Amino acid sequence: MKKNQPPSSPEHEGARQRLSALRLALLNLHKALVDSERVTYEKTVGTIPSPNHFLRLLTQDPWFAWLQPFSQLIVAMDEALEEQEPLTSAGVDALTAQTRRLLVASESGDGFSRHYFDALQRDPDVVLAHGEAARLFGARNRSV
Repeated sequence: MKKNQPPSSPEHEGARQRLSALRLALLNLHKALVDSERVTYEKTVGTIPSPNHFLRLLTQDPWFAWLQPFSQLIVAMDEALEEQEPLTSAGVDALTAQTRRLLVASESGDGFSRHYFDALQRDPDVVLAHGEAARLFGARNRSV
């Protein structure tokens, strides 16, 4: 909590905890996706020579561009957690719904959904990380 933030209510603390837990699960899923995609890239294109080169590829190469909406979602969660205004359940619900819409794998889809499907098919670490995240963004919103 920032120094100049007003005191938080139990509702706001609950919302913050929900979003923090979801964010952590998404960070783990993001790491699994990045690691999986790196292995596939290196099998196809060749070894990535350095961490700096890999960072450049992640941010600029079309091979990794499909991950950008997911990265942007995590950034939106970071920003929500850093806001001066207390976090509300409605704000967390909106980010949770956005997560649910994004993390849909589709064999016949394109863009993120197709790449996500492929990653889930090839890498058990992605499947496990998805399961943990899905536990948090699944039916929880329907009870609110």
